[in-house]
Amino acid sequence: MSQSKQTAKQTASLLPQPTVPLLKRIHLQQYVVYLGFLAIFLFFAIVLKDSGFLTVRNLSNIVLQTAPATIMAIGLVFVLSAGEIDLSIGSIVAVSALAAAVTLNAYGLVAGVVVGLGAGLLIGFINGVLVAYVRLPSFLVTLATMGLFAGVARSLTDLRSIPVTDAAFTGFFGSGSLLGIPSLVWWTVAAVIIGHIVYRETRFGAHVLATGDNGRAASVSGISVPRIRLAVLMTSGGLAALAGLLYAGRLQAAKYTLGESDLMTVIAAVIVGGTLLNGGKGSIVGALVGSLMMGMLNNGLILMGLSVSDQMIVRGLIILAAVAVSLREKVR
Repeated sequence: MSQSKQTAKQTASLLPQPTVPLLKRIHLQQYVVYLGFLAIFLFFAIVLKDSGFLTVRNLSNIVLQTAPATIMAIGLVFVLSAGEIDLSIGSIVAVSALAAAVTLNAYGLVAGVVVGLGAGLLIGFINGVLVAYVRLPSFLVTLATMGLFAGVARSLTDLRSIPVTDAAFTGFFGSGSLLGIPSLVWWTVAAVIIGHIVYRETRFGAHVLATGDNGRAASVSGISVPRIRLAVLMTSGGLAALAGLLYAGRLQAAKYTLGESDLMTVIAAVIVGGTLLNGGKGSIVGALVGSLMMGMLNNGLILMGLSVSDQMIVRGLIILAAVAVSLREKVR
C-alpha cells in the first residue's frame, strides 16, 4: 500500500505542474510607481522637448517644489500603514507657517521654530487622542479638524500674508544652500532617510505595520495600539508643520492658503508609491518617487498649457488607478 502511494507521488511529480500567471507572481504595486515615473518622464521629454522640460533649471524646480509635499507624504505613510487617515495636513501647514511667522517676527528665530512645530504636534495630538482613546473614526476626526484649523488659519491674521524676513530662518528652511545644494533638498533627503530607517528597521515601524494589518492581533500580542495610533498622527502633524516652515522659508512669507491644495497630491503620491489604503504595507522611498512623479506631472501639464481643471482631472484619474491597484493587492 505504501509502495503504491509512493508510485503515485512519483507519477504526479512527472506531470506538468500548474503555472501561476505572471501578474500574480509579480506584485504590481511594488513597481508601478517606478514604471509610471519613467513613462511620464519619457512622455514629457518627447512631447515637450522644445518647451524647456529637460533643462536643469526646470528639473531642479520640480524637486524644490515637491519638497514640502514629500515631507508630508512621509508622515502620511505612517498614518495609512497604521490603518488610519489624516485629512488635516493641509490646514496644519497653514496654521504652523502662520504661527511660526508671527512668533518669529515678535520673539525671534528659536521661538518661531518651536511654536511652528509645536502647533503641528499639538494638532496631531488632538487628532490622535480623539482617534486612539475616544475611538472616533480618523476620517471624520481629521475632516473636522481640517475645516476647524483652516478657519483658524484664516482668522489668525485676518487673511493677511505675514512676511518672513529673518535671513537665518529663510536660509535654513527654504531659500538657502549647503555645499551648493539647496536646503530643501537636504531636508528632503534627511526626512526620507530617517523615515525609511524608522519605518523598516525599528520596533516602532514594525508595530505600525502590525497595527494596520490587524489591530486586534497586534493588541493581543502586546502592542499598545492606541499609543501607536496617537504616535502616527502626531508624526503626521509634526511633519506637516515642518512642511509649513519650508513653505514659509522658501516663499519668505506665510499665508492661509499654504498647503490648501496639497492634500490630493500627497495622498496620490503615497498611494501610487505603494502604501495600502487599508494599512499593513507602505514604502517611504515609494512615497518620495510618487511625490516627484506628481510634481513632474503638474509641471508637464502646465508646460503643455492645460488648465487647472484639466490638471485636477488627470490627478484624479491617477489616484483612481492607484486605489484600484492598492485594493487588488490587499485582496491577494
